Amino acid sequence: MREIITLQCNDCKNRNYTTTKNRKKHSDRMETKKFCNTCRKHTGHKEVK
Repeated sequence: MREIITLQCNDCKNRNYTTTKNRKKHSDRMETKKFCNTCRKHTGHKEVK
């Protein structure tokens, strides 16, 4: 079953994105590079609760 997760910017700690993932297949926390409107650049975004 897919669950909704929130992605938070590593630099400014702003929660910018929401996405879904399958927790049975991927139990660890997701991290991707996304554009942050607050920082105005591409930064790492990590999954938060």
